[in-house]
Amino acid sequence: MTTNSKDMTKDLQTISPESKITKKDFNQCFWRSLTLDSSWNYERMQNIAYCYMMAPIIRRLYENKEDRAAALKRHLEFMSVTPHISTLLVGISGAMEEENAKNPDFDENSINAVKSSLMGPMAGVGDSFFWGTLLLIAAGVGVSLASQGNIMGPILFFLIINIPHFILRYLCLDKGFKYGTQFFKDISSGGIITKITEAATMLGLMVIGGMTAANVNFNLAINVGSGDWAEPLQNYLDEIMPGLLPAALFGIMYWLLGKKVKTTTILIAVMVICIILSGIGVV
Repeated sequence: MTTNSKDMTKDLQTISPESKITKKDFNQCFWRSLTLDSSWNYERMQNIAYCYMMAPIIRRLYENKEDRAAALKRHLEFMSVTPHISTLLVGISGAMEEENAKNPDFDENSINAVKSSLMGPMAGVGDSFFWGTLLLIAAGVGVSLASQGNIMGPILFFLIINIPHFILRYLCLDKGFKYGTQFFKDISSGGIITKITEAATMLGLMVIGGMTAANVNFNLAINVGSGDWAEPLQNYLDEIMPGLLPAALFGIMYWLLGKKVKTTTILIAVMVICIILSGIGVV
């Protein structure tokens, strides 16, 4: 009974002295944030799961049934943000909802206005870091080890993606609740968002280049010369620039993607061309 009492007291402890939001509400928001893409739809994308994340906060802040319904409806508007840092937006929305519950003069329309204005910059930073950089690094490490039959390949892929992800997800929720809209205003005014986005893009491009050289193989089997003087053409190309053909092949695929050619079409074309070139002894 003593242990249960301690657990209940800990759950009811608020996240700050001036807040009504408890540790239990905080933890519920954190775990619910993992479901953000589970109810994705083409009309409003992540809105249902976002509303589900906000539900514990709304339940805590509003006692009136009509006020709860209005708040839930507010968070069923369009939502699209990188799932890994979505908790920062939840924290900011929660802080604004608490201010709305306390202050009768608070403009409740500003909650969705702020949310709409922040989701774009946040998605830019989150997508650049997680999908454009961290995922490529994890895939490069994982594929390199897995291709050698090393079990650490998939394990490291999983850890490289999820360790930073869970740390950032927790910190973003914590800072969002504590600092509200001021947190994002501070980092926006210093140009930090632009710098992070540019750095993540550069790192992502470097990783793509390294993965292309390490994992794309395209070697010519044609010899130049005759008799004892015959040399593989590939040797001459490697002397000009190692990985020249993989880089050229990657460049062609990138150009085709820019021309809106479907990925499936490109993959099928590459397989067919490789089979033909292998059959006639070119590769």
